[in-house]
Amino acid sequence: MVSVIIAAHNEESVIERCLGSLHRGGTPLQIIVSANGCTDATAELARSLNTTVVERSEAGKAGALNAAEEVATSFPRVYLDADILVPYGGIAALAAALDDESGVLATMPRRRVNTAGRPWAVQAYFEINQRLPVFRSGLFGRGLIVLSETGRARFGAFPDLIADDLFLDGQFTAEEKREVPEVEAVVEAPWTTADLLNRLVRVRRGNTQMRRATASHEVSGSVRSSDRWSWLRDVVLKDLSLAPAGVAYAAITVIAGLRARRARQDVWGRDASTRERSTETAASAALPTRPR
Repeated sequence: MVSVIIAAHNEESVIERCLGSLHRGGTPLQIIVSANGCTDATAELARSLNTTVVERSEAGKAGALNAAEEVATSFPRVYLDADILVPYGGIAALAAALDDESGVLATMPRRRVNTAGRPWAVQAYFEINQRLPVFRSGLFGRGLIVLSETGRARFGAFPDLIADDLFLDGQFTAEEKREVPEVEAVVEAPWTTADLLNRLVRVRRGNTQMRRATASHEVSGSVRSSDRWSWLRDVVLKDLSLAPAGVAYAAITVIAGLRARRARQDVWGRDASTRERSTETAASAALPTRPR
């Protein structure tokens, strides 16, 4: 048995498909949907699909994760975003790759960003983003993380941070994390450039918050240093045909940074477009997929 935790805030447009992919996955699961601050039918839809539901009136992902942890009983422990469709056999493959003896305590799928139908600027941004080395080794940005029992014992409650996946990434060394390339998580790109900027503002705010918390020893773990020129050194200079996309990537990154510094502290910049225009992603519907 594997415990799957989904922190869900107003996810009625995607929760049924997410849970359906889990139920069809061929692995015995304890699925817990932690509905936090929902004003829609997320909780009702989850209950209708034979899922344990924890309801909290307060919105907040950290609180939702911690509430679900109180009723989770099994390991490995899976943390899944509600807009991710888990391919058939995906949980089993990720769990099998955990190995306390060799020191692999956290696993994650290969990440692919779906940019079909998006404007050129969004497609250009992710042409670079998907090729960054950091997204081959980090737990973040995939919407699906699996921890062994030993790995979960690294920390107590989830701290009240925006970037919960960055927090998890900081609990483990590079050798303790493993990407499982035969499992692919398809992440939906924002539908407009404005939506992309909103998402990047949230990411930057989360990164800053995490760095301050670790520097002041409010939370355990570490935060990988920012490599501002990786897009140029590791991507564009190795394939000059990507130069136009690189220009767009750099411009969008600079604008997002400026907006993040100017944003009010209570503005998280959530991108809701992928929920409002959610689509089935056929490429994530089955295993195996060819590693890239």
